[in-house]
Amino acid sequence: MASFTSPSSLSFFSSSLFSRSPRKTVSAAYKPSNSSILSIRCEATTLPILSFTGEKVGETYLDLKSAPPETARAVVHRGIITDQRNARRGTASTLTRGEVRGGGRKPYPQKKTGKARRGSQTTPLRPGGGVIFGPKPRDWSIKINRKEKRLAISTALSSAIGSVVVVEDFGDKFPVPKTSEFTEAMRRWGIDPKEKSMFLMPEIADNVKLSSRNIGTLRMLTPRTLNLFDILNSDKLVLTPAAVDYLNACYGVEDYEGTTEEDDEEGEEGQEG
Repeated sequence: MASFTSPSSLSFFSSSLFSRSPRKTVSAAYKPSNSSILSIRCEATTLPILSFTGEKVGETYLDLKSAPPETARAVVHRGIITDQRNARRGTASTLTRGEVRGGGRKPYPQKKTGKARRGSQTTPLRPGGGVIFGPKPRDWSIKINRKEKRLAISTALSSAIGSVVVVEDFGDKFPVPKTSEFTEAMRRWGIDPKEKSMFLMPEIADNVKLSSRNIGTLRMLTPRTLNLFDILNSDKLVLTPAAVDYLNACYGVEDYEGTTEEDDEEGEEGQEG
């Protein structure tokens, strides 16, 4: 059985992405229509492939583009803030003193009562009155360039390369839903069920989904639901060989160089999840 040592918590800011790495770094440059130059760092890493029993059965590589260290934090921060703001519904609403019910009549005379003068029941100073500077429905969404969003995801994945575990497809290994068998398989892969983990696979079998849904620290994602927050919030990233091929195809340097200028101009308001 293969075992892996992992940090107590996956921190993007303490990642090896921002420290000197002995691995060879290949730099590629892409020149957009303007005069600015966006530098892309590429780090190819070889990862072992584990079987369902935890034995090494092969190797694969993960070759992702990432932002340079001086701009990586800003790129990832902008990506995560965009996702969080676009997830807000913006439906919070309160009533001002002009919108609450009542208040058309002066509650009591101005003088000879011994009380403070009051002209309306809807004053914000009294219970049941209006709200001062309360929230109103608004649109919180912001736009981000498609290339920038993809670069943020690939940079986050590159920062977590030391916590990636590649497991061969195990969709047919669960004839019936069984959570205990799924946790045993996680331990064979060197994953603590109490740690936060994210599984990425092209398709999730029904029995796999049912076997893992009771594990509160586990997130089961597909390429459609892959998002920046779950990547940064996980201690372990579990991939299948098909998921590795998908990441290399969508977030590799070759795919970046083949994009058009129209992609840089388009913005996406949010990511489905």
